Amino acid sequence: MKRAHTVITLAAVAILVSAATAVQAQTPNFSGKWALVPDPAAQGPGGGLGTSAMSKAAASTLSINRTTQMGEITTVYKLDGSESKNTINFQGNAIEQLSKTKWEGGTLHVATTMNFDGNAVNVTMAMSLDPSGSLVVVSTRPDFQGGGSPVTTKATYKK
Repeated sequence: MKRAHTVITLAAVAILVSAATAVQAQTPNFSGKWALVPDPAAQGPGGGLGTSAMSKAAASTLSINRTTQMGEITTVYKLDGSESKNTINFQGNAIEQLSKTKWEGGTLHVATTMNFDGNAVNVTMAMSLDPSGSLVVVSTRPDFQGGGSPVTTKATYKK
């Protein structure tokens, strides 16, 4: 009886380790220096991570330093789904961003809220690696210029 209990316990441990390994295997590592691949079909300002980005993934965070039209911006996202706070400076104003992440398979979704002149602005970003190892970033933001439907952009980056 004792031996049967030990075998069942070992089998349960093996299943848990196997499941944890499977989850880790589907979580991509976005670390690296990434450069935007120009898209001649793209219209208007791009989205994503700007023209280039350096990212560093740790067990519980993803840090991204990006070069954009607004200059250098560094953000750190907690990968456990808890709230991350980042501050960006835009035209002399400090803007606090509150972000939450969520993994869906190999895609990291980041939902960010910030406040511009008393107006809440929500943006989303989905990051994944394509089969060739390129970083694909799909961003959705409000239409700041036309006031219409949200604008979604897709940007691809190579190491």
